[in-house]
Amino acid sequence: MEYDTITAISTPMGEGAIAIVRISGDEAISMADRIFKGPTGKSLKEVHSHTIHYGHLIDPKTSELVEEVMVSIMKGPKTFTREDVVEINCHGGMVSVNRVLQLILSQGARLAEPGEFTKRAFLNGRIDLSQAEAVMDLIRAKTDRAMNVALGQMEGRLSKLIRKLRQEILETLAQVEVNIDYPEYDDVEEMTHRLFMEKAKFVQKEINMLLQTSQQGKILREGLSTVIIGRPNVGKSSLLNSLVHENKAIVTDIPGTTRDVIEEYVNVRGVPLKLVDTAGIRETEDIVERIGVERSRAVLKEADLILLVLNYSDELTLEDENLFKAVKGMDVIVIVNKTDLPRKIDMERLGVLSETLRVVTTSLLEDKGVDELEEAIAALFFEGNLEAGDMTYVSNSRHIALLGQALQAIEDAISAIESGTPVDLVQIDFTRAWELLGEIIGDSVHESLIDQLFSQFCLGK
Repeated sequence: MEYDTITAISTPMGEGAIAIVRISGDEAISMADRIFKGPTGKSLKEVHSHTIHYGHLIDPKTSELVEEVMVSIMKGPKTFTREDVVEINCHGGMVSVNRVLQLILSQGARLAEPGEFTKRAFLNGRIDLSQAEAVMDLIRAKTDRAMNVALGQMEGRLSKLIRKLRQEILETLAQVEVNIDYPEYDDVEEMTHRLFMEKAKFVQKEINMLLQTSQQGKILREGLSTVIIGRPNVGKSSLLNSLVHENKAIVTDIPGTTRDVIEEYVNVRGVPLKLVDTAGIRETEDIVERIGVERSRAVLKEADLILLVLNYSDELTLEDENLFKAVKGMDVIVIVNKTDLPRKIDMERLGVLSETLRVVTTSLLEDKGVDELEEAIAALFFEGNLEAGDMTYVSNSRHIALLGQALQAIEDAISAIESGTPVDLVQIDFTRAWELLGEIIGDSVHESLIDQLFSQFCLGK
């Protein structure tokens, strides 16, 4: 495959010690050589691969000094894109890195599209589609656990399992064809059905095992949308600050201080939470506060986890009871805060309202009960099952959907076999499962989907 030469800034924009501008393509080394001058005068075309060289960038048109740099030379195919790759390390200022980029573009390189370097790695056979998607998961990982899952997928752990399942299906289809074309026994139909059933049961079991990890994997990848709700002045903003370990939200004794939705990411025992502190949900005549309350109700509908905060020193109100009704059927942890004050809450009534829910008592003012809350959050979603480092987690929504469809195709095949459906019709379901699994790793996928997936990547990756 032949492509033009592309370039992009591969480090975040802004001030920093060092920035990297990457070039990939057949002309990458030639372009860098035309603008680079080292102390030895040696051409970059003559240096060994995977070496780094000190020197300066010179504008060949004006002979003007552009930057002091370190240039890494990596010759294909032993590179990320399997093309010649040059990485120019320059000073990390906005002006500096843009001058370097513009100089490279003036040599005929094209500005890369988002994710184009990784897309070339995929198209050139360096990685498959699931590994390419894991690159972005690795960049976006918010916890060590999420990073470990992405690393496992980047190394091909999921790919190997998918390829194994596809090979099992393919071998079964081939064996059945042999049995049909070259029958040696009168019971050939029965034998082919038996082969199909054995393999279908095996594939069904393997896909189910992968899908069992999908909830945890998706949480690790995308984080839990966690909404803190409660009446005004029960300690919602204090809870946010305690979990974040910073004073992100204003805390006062005045009800209605929080007027809008506040979002913050936090790592709780390896569980990434997108923590949302809401305005106290109550009836109010204040126009601004009323808008905040409506926004709170809206985010409540999309939450994965609800932290319902009550006041230990207040009696339960109708507003509290309405909140319990609003979150019925959702994953909820009830937090009874302000235990440092005299108790007024009716614990017996609370027991009825929170009969099937987890209840944690806290005094956020005295920093008590936060550890127990974090343990409850981790236990609710992971139940201690996430410690196995050798497990393969499915975390990508696209992969989960395709595995579900493949499982349905296998189950359709099992039903067809049990009902005595002719073998050639059973083969259709088996082939469908094989194709769906292939879409996960990119063996059978439309070009438009590939373009869409890589467009979500950051520029320079």
